[in-house]
Amino acid sequence: MAIKRVAIIGLGLLGGSIGLAAAKHSPDVVTTGFDADPAARKAAAKRGLVNKVYDSASRAVDGADLVILCVPVGTMGFAAEAIKDALPKDAIISDVGSSKQSVGEALRAALPDFCVIPAHPVAGTEQSGPEAGFAELFEHRWCILTPTDNAPDDAVQSLSKFWEELGSKVEIMDARHHDLVLAVTSHIPHLIAYTIVGTASDLEDVTRSEVIKYSAGGFRDFTRIAASNPTMWRDVFLTNKDAVLEMLGRFTEDLTALQRAIRRGDGDALHDLFTRTRAIRRSIIEQGQDDERPDFGRADHGPDQSP
Repeated sequence: MAIKRVAIIGLGLLGGSIGLAAAKHSPDVVTTGFDADPAARKAAAKRGLVNKVYDSASRAVDGADLVILCVPVGTMGFAAEAIKDALPKDAIISDVGSSKQSVGEALRAALPDFCVIPAHPVAGTEQSGPEAGFAELFEHRWCILTPTDNAPDDAVQSLSKFWEELGSKVEIMDARHHDLVLAVTSHIPHLIAYTIVGTASDLEDVTRSEVIKYSAGGFRDFTRIAASNPTMWRDVFLTNKDAVLEMLGRFTEDLTALQRAIRRGDGDALHDLFTRTRAIRRSIIEQGQDDERPDFGRADHGPDQSP
């Protein structure tokens, strides 16, 4: 089935970037959009994030072949309910959320008679809002689809092709496995970043001005990650709590082992760990998922910190 009309609900970083990427890579696709925030709708229209911005979600999805919900994962069910009566019966319903089990369950509960194929483009920055979107966001990045076993093959293929045309590499994955993988590659790192920045700001023996003035590169990267959208990340941790808690338990055990090595002066254990982790960094660069240039070559759009 051909996707010729795409409705985007939520015109922030991801939704806006989808619209801009479609205009760049798939100019024959007509895009419509809606955002619950009037100021965001105005900004989206001014930037031309989609072909037409509507003042209601129902109007935006009218006639759509594909509807992509780009809202916080905690509100996916509400967003789906709002468009249920206006959806074309053959439309594909998808999303961009970072938690796939909970989102899939919410969407299928709200839209039991529709084709629901959850998706997660593993791309983003710490910026948010209509002004943050750019057409190149998804290029050379993974987009993970988590369809159920009974999802129509042609619909899965059509959605895969759509994301590939935006520049993404597509992977099909079980929703539970996705949530475990993203818990360790994205969610836990964000949780650590929020924690370390919070700890630094609360230190009684170090002033906040000193923390800012003498920040080394590592702490600056933590503050960049910790600057991500608070509403989005609150919902991510609440909706993917099982996987996050499982991985957080493993991390806590490893951190305790590291603490023990430092206390005992076990330099060999520390060196072995740092050697192994350095190899992971090299593998990420070799696979084209990052850049080894200074500041990771990210001068234009900022670093890739997807949820």
